[in-house]
Amino acid sequence: MTRALVFDSGVGGLTIADALRKAAPDWIVDYAADSGFFPYGVKTDEELRARLPQLCATLVDAAKPDVLVIACNTASTLSLADIRARVKVPVVGTVPAIKPAAEQTKTGVIGILATPGTVRRAYLDDLERQFAAGKTVIRRGSAGLVDIAERAVRGQPIDQEQVVYAVKPLFDPPDGPNIDIVVLACTHFPLIREAIAAACPPGVKLIDTGEAVARQVVRVVTPTASTGEAVAYVTGGAANKAAMQPAFARFGYHIIEVIDV
Repeated sequence: MTRALVFDSGVGGLTIADALRKAAPDWIVDYAADSGFFPYGVKTDEELRARLPQLCATLVDAAKPDVLVIACNTASTLSLADIRARVKVPVVGTVPAIKPAAEQTKTGVIGILATPGTVRRAYLDDLERQFAAGKTVIRRGSAGLVDIAERAVRGQPIDQEQVVYAVKPLFDPPDGPNIDIVVLACTHFPLIREAIAAACPPGVKLIDTGEAVARQVVRVVTPTASTGEAVAYVTGGAANKAAMQPAFARFGYHIIEVIDV
């Protein structure tokens, strides 16, 4: 049975893990959350570049997957090449769904909701030039939505006013009122999709990359014979293990191991 390891800074990548389980129900899908260094969206590029390749190599050594999935837009847009250079299994990244948004927009105006880190990356500039030439792309970075999603998946109530506060400026004039598609460019955001949708004007479509990433993972992997239960790995010690347990249990992870680097 093929084994995949899905990695994110927190619980957001659980949406990718869920999509992968649906696309390949006979696979073992392990999960790793770097909650000891969360959130990535407010870390500097230098801090992340120094941490991510070594951490991913350590996780691959522990989990022994057939493929590593970087289920984090911030990590993917910054360190994907460096991570690939450090591990010996295929690595699939996650990047904002700008291409399908540009293909589907009727108004020519696209919104991007992301972390502050992803919003400022040159990688996003490159995606816009490659796939959204001639479109108007409006970016909105929010670390607050990541925190809301983290709390929500652990069973805490969503403060809709905070969601509106984070989302509403995306639709400010002059071009914001014409947005008809919003790219959820952080894997945390689909966890609170309904709340984000309610904060958008009527008729605005939300898209993310979960299903597309899952399809790509299945395409690049040669099936192997792995056995055992799915494992969740977490950084940050026993306290983070306890804090993450409700979220992991909700997505079917009952074995949790602590790994720190």
